[in-house]
Amino acid sequence: MDSSWIRFDRNELAGSFGDIGTDLPLIVGIILATGLDAGGVFIVFGLLQIATGLLYGLPMPMQPLKAMAVLVITQKIAGGVLLGAGVAIGAVMLLLTLSGALRLLVQWIPRAVVRGVQFGLGLSLATLALKNYIPAMGATGYALAAAGLFIMLALWGGRRFPPGLLVIGLGVVYALATDLRLGGIADGFGISLPKLQLPQLTDILTGFVVLALPQIPLSLSNSVIATEQTIHDLFPERRVGATRIGLTYSLVNLIAPVFGGVPACHGCGGLAGHYAFGARTGGSVVIYGAFYLVVGMFLAGGLSEVIKAFPQPILGVVLLFEALTLLLLVRDQASAPRNLSIALLVGVVAASVPQGFVVGLLLGTLVYYGFQRFGRPAEDTPGTKQTAA
Repeated sequence: MDSSWIRFDRNELAGSFGDIGTDLPLIVGIILATGLDAGGVFIVFGLLQIATGLLYGLPMPMQPLKAMAVLVITQKIAGGVLLGAGVAIGAVMLLLTLSGALRLLVQWIPRAVVRGVQFGLGLSLATLALKNYIPAMGATGYALAAAGLFIMLALWGGRRFPPGLLVIGLGVVYALATDLRLGGIADGFGISLPKLQLPQLTDILTGFVVLALPQIPLSLSNSVIATEQTIHDLFPERRVGATRIGLTYSLVNLIAPVFGGVPACHGCGGLAGHYAFGARTGGSVVIYGAFYLVVGMFLAGGLSEVIKAFPQPILGVVLLFEALTLLLLVRDQASAPRNLSIALLVGVVAASVPQGFVVGLLLGTLVYYGFQRFGRPAEDTPGTKQTAA
């Protein structure tokens, strides 16, 4: 296989950890809230990563659907409803993709608004890191985070010594030196396989209303539109359009819940995270998926020991640099002050109000075309409207 498509080296290994700070806490929270089989969830999630890495040849991982995950964790929604919601949103996205509606949405949402969505996600991730993860261990946690930040800043951009790998290594060393009980992990060793779980019609309908509807606008803005734009930003030589992204999104959510997997999506944050930590091919995603696959098949029983021991401030550092990569993408709007203002407005709204990504997406698009219709047109930057394949 072409080495530019799939490569396995230290940079791909370092990049493979670029999304773990977002995914792992959400997955564990979902398992604890719903009682879903941990081994099955990890195995299916890992297989999705491997399939995506091989299919796209890009560091574009799958992520748990964030709006669904937050609702499930905070409201203790049943696992069957979550799996039904995955099937429901997969069907909706498939209809939008095959009908051409998805492509039209992508074409008519301005780039300034997409930059705002990316900026808002960056703000959200940075806030999560600074408020929840980095302070989690008090003075010790701040010291660990400072060490991780120093490593990242000192080696940022280096390919010979990938800083992300060293930061994760720091977390592993700390865990081994303090709370990680290897005996507890060994006690949880065993072979686990996913179980067939066909969602009931009532769970699909309930999941659509309770979970899928709040998720759809965020998926359109972040999983499809912003992901397509981020691929164009980071890999301009690769042509990956909204139709292809929509199809894989659809198929993943029509298949994964049937085997007990959590609903998942593409996301610009995960792509940016893998890229920021050194990944340039699908190899990082294959490595990332293999981690979940191995844990799910053999170590599901000892998972709680690992999660409890790994220092959250290190995950906070991972989130901060994922956020930074997204925040910096707004720079191409700086030459057009009105577009920059729209992007910043969308970002602040997305990060600060309920259903902010929906509100910001609609508000930013209305403001943009309002200026086009009733005032002097906004200063277009190249490729203001999205392209789709």
